[in-house]
Amino acid sequence: MRYLLYLFLFLIVIASCSEHSDNSDTSTTQNEQAKVEMQVEDSESSTEMAEVGSEEEQPQQNSEENEVPKADTYNVAELKVIYTADIRIEVIEYERKMADLEKLISNHDGYIVESTRDNDSKEGKRTGFLTARIPQERFHIFMDKVEAGVGKLLNSNVSGQDVTEEYVDLESRLHSKKVVEKRLLAFIEQAEKTEDLLNISADLAKVQEEIEQITGRMNYLQNKADLATVHIEVRENDVSLKNKDLNTWEATTQQFVKSTNFLLKMVSTIFVFIAGNIPIILLFGGLITLGWRIIKKWIKQNR
Repeated sequence: MRYLLYLFLFLIVIASCSEHSDNSDTSTTQNEQAKVEMQVEDSESSTEMAEVGSEEEQPQQNSEENEVPKADTYNVAELKVIYTADIRIEVIEYERKMADLEKLISNHDGYIVESTRDNDSKEGKRTGFLTARIPQERFHIFMDKVEAGVGKLLNSNVSGQDVTEEYVDLESRLHSKKVVEKRLLAFIEQAEKTEDLLNISADLAKVQEEIEQITGRMNYLQNKADLATVHIEVRENDVSLKNKDLNTWEATTQQFVKSTNFLLKMVSTIFVFIAGNIPIILLFGGLITLGWRIIKKWIKQNR
């Protein structure tokens, strides 16, 4: 009986030891699992931070790629210069010169914007005005040919206006406005309230109007820079007979004509004066005649 009691106590001790070992193993396993979970969480958080960092860096890189170059970074090929020229020419063969200029403009891929021809009523000389647009790459060649052409060059003036900085600034503004437009379009798709939709639509309309204005100004500057404007004035110099050396017979003939014209002009002036003033002449003539008779009669009576 005593041995049975010892055996029972021994089994109880062994059972308790095994239970303690199981609990210790379980706690150890739980601790190890917690450590693994913490490492997983740390790795996930580090991964998320890396992803966020990459997302932040990518827009920055894209913005750098899409960034418009500043005005101080453009090269010579990107220069925007507006050329304007004024030329005055004196010629003898007026019609031929005008035709040659029109042909020269066409041969240099240009076109005429305005053409005007005037006649001087006093001197009988003609003057022509041409306004042409010439591609910039052929502008200087065209100017050289006009100045070296037939006729006397009276004046030639060429001026250039550098609008590169303004054009680059407009490009930068246009890029910014398009980014804002894109965001507003995204906001419109996400808007749920009518009030929000109306406010965003108003802002979008304003931005789009500014985009149109900027685009229009850029197109204007581009056109002015691509095509130079040339103003040409052609004056006729008609060499008349009086500028030539005249012989005696020709000089006598001209003087006779001048004298005859003078006499005819004087007779015409007197005739016009008398014919136009007949009523006044008759009135004063009658008064003078009547007065003379009265004076003559008074003299006879006093003798």
